[in-house]
Amino acid sequence: MEKYFIPMVPGPVSVSEEVLDVAHVDYGSGDLEREYVELYDSTTKMLQKIMGTKNDVVLQTGEGMLALWGALKNCLKAGDKVLVLSTGLFGYGFAEMAEGIGCKARVINFEFDETIEDFDVIEKTIKEFQPKMITMVHCETPSGTLNPVEEVGRLKTAYGVPLLTVDSVSGIGGVPVKTDEWHVDLCLGGSQKCLSAPASMSFVSVSNKAWEIMGDVGYSGYDALLPFRYSVEIAAFPYTPYWHGTAQIHKACEILLNEGLENVFKRHETVAVYCRKRITEMGLRLFAKQDAIPSPTVTSVYVPANIGWKEFDARLREKGLVVGGNYGSLANKVFRIGHMGNQARMNLVEKAMNVIESVI
Repeated sequence: MEKYFIPMVPGPVSVSEEVLDVAHVDYGSGDLEREYVELYDSTTKMLQKIMGTKNDVVLQTGEGMLALWGALKNCLKAGDKVLVLSTGLFGYGFAEMAEGIGCKARVINFEFDETIEDFDVIEKTIKEFQPKMITMVHCETPSGTLNPVEEVGRLKTAYGVPLLTVDSVSGIGGVPVKTDEWHVDLCLGGSQKCLSAPASMSFVSVSNKAWEIMGDVGYSGYDALLPFRYSVEIAAFPYTPYWHGTAQIHKACEILLNEGLENVFKRHETVAVYCRKRITEMGLRLFAKQDAIPSPTVTSVYVPANIGWKEFDARLREKGLVVGGNYGSLANKVFRIGHMGNQARMNLVEKAMNVIESVI
């Protein structure tokens, strides 16, 4: 299906005409024109506001996974210790990536339907393991849960852990993100989730400590961050910038800030509460446990047992609704409703709920 009439996929989300339109321009070369440097600078400043940070923000060409890989490869050497707090597929994915570059990863596993809560265990492990980096996912999209970053940031600071890396790809622009207040050194985002831009750009906030460590590591590659540190000042980028993608994420940030962050967060929370209420009234079961923190941007639900995922998905599509399936151990068992960004609209979520109800 090329066009979704009722789009509820948790990323890439539907893109507004306003954001699409800014790409319909025959831009010049970002390597040559001062206008691109000004656009890049303006975009990163808006992202600072959305991410709650005064740290530098680097904008790169490539979807959100680029930011995850880059955060690790820029700051870690083989043999470095990484403490992975995992509540789902993306949380555990950090361990696989860290091990892939030769690091020693220790994983504290929480159930996929839970959120991080046993801080005594985390504190004990930090003291024993003494990691160089702690990684965690803010919004675990496959599970539809939101993890408390603030308490982890407090422990990171209390025990002098050099780096805290947080994947907030599905959180930024939909829920409050307080990068500096939470002591996050690398906060990772992507254009295709709550910002509602095409899946073409990723961005990372970088603390001074992270810059210092990157200088020591000296990583070079397409996802290297250090070459971007002074790009605006010297008006030069490490590779040809994607002007169209930058213009689209700039417009997306502008729309969001014009609406007002508090209004945006309230809109997401309102539709999320409504979605969960309707789902339970239908007799379907939410994936997240009752005491887990539900995400305002995505809801995960058990597939109706009497239908099965493939048939359920096909019936929804017949009525114009497309939701997200799932991965790994959750594949064919749990589906996801992405009420994020442009899709966090009450009229759209109502239509989606009506279709699901009619199908079951």
